[in-house]
Amino acid sequence: MPTTPEAASHRRRFRRRTPSPAVEQAVGRAMRVDQAIREFREQRARRKGRTPIVIPYAGYGSTSWIRVLGRVLITNRDPSAEGLESIRGWRSFTGIPVDRAPVLVEAGGTRHHVLADRGGVIDVKIEVALTPGWHDVTLRCEDVPDADEFTAPVFVLDPDAPFGVVSDIDDTVMVTALPRPLLAAWNTFVLNEHARNPTPGMSVLYDRIRRAHPAAPFLYLSTGAWNVAPTLRRFLSRNLYPAGPLLLTDWGPEPDRIFRSGRAHKIDELERLAAEFPDVKWLLIGDDGQHDEETYSGFAEAHPENVAAIGIRQLSDSEAVLAGGRSRERWREDVTEVDWIFAPDGNDFARALEARGLL
Repeated sequence: MPTTPEAASHRRRFRRRTPSPAVEQAVGRAMRVDQAIREFREQRARRKGRTPIVIPYAGYGSTSWIRVLGRVLITNRDPSAEGLESIRGWRSFTGIPVDRAPVLVEAGGTRHHVLADRGGVIDVKIEVALTPGWHDVTLRCEDVPDADEFTAPVFVLDPDAPFGVVSDIDDTVMVTALPRPLLAAWNTFVLNEHARNPTPGMSVLYDRIRRAHPAAPFLYLSTGAWNVAPTLRRFLSRNLYPAGPLLLTDWGPEPDRIFRSGRAHKIDELERLAAEFPDVKWLLIGDDGQHDEETYSGFAEAHPENVAAIGIRQLSDSEAVLAGGRSRERWREDVTEVDWIFAPDGNDFARALEARGLL
């Protein structure tokens, strides 16, 4: 899909600027330190006889290709599915990512040899013919003798059902007030999914959307780290949200910044979806406690043909205080022609979607 001037402007709004020499030096040092720590931990673990395993994540795709997601880690946890799913809180950050690990992916009767990135993340697009719906692919480490195989679900979009949902997680489907630094650390490193509060009415809303659009994919887009994927997956399942891939990010320095940009991550993923599925209209759902309004507005300005509507959950006064305030501007005004919905909970969203014929 060709890049439009609006799309380029959208990316530039938050994207990388040429760093100053001082920033370049600081980033270079941070990346070297980060790499040295990763290598030291990996070498020490291998000397102890520990071997890498694949942590599978849900992926998505079309009838001619799929995006396979996962992570290669050295962990002292039970490598069974039950053992991996039991990882909670700060323990999810103790696994050691394996740099450039070779992985064998089997999908639709074909084999593909891929490499994880420097953070151990597997994020690859492979060509395979599959029918719409859920499928299983297997992944295993190629450089480990008799390595265990792990299964990752993949949702293949139906080309005849061009509607989908992209949902934020924090303060949208679960109440976390994540931007507050101390509370963010508590939620990430200590709290488990049992203590997290689902947003009132949102799981019922999503289930109604799923029943109204049975072939629609649900993608959960968050600035959270891949380390917390098991916790988020358990939370979504326990609270009866529709199954769907998590689109998370990896913490750590990038070539042009010491700390990874959450907004840039969301923009990259939205731009990717627009390129991969040019005929799909997405219902974008977020909240007014972070930057979802601005991010979604920029995407709608660049790709109005890919937006069915934008839903923004309005935080309560107490949630807004914990989240560091609300968005100061209403990005819908004089910026986009798409339909905006503002509501405090799933019930009000449902009424608004019904009025617009989307539910």
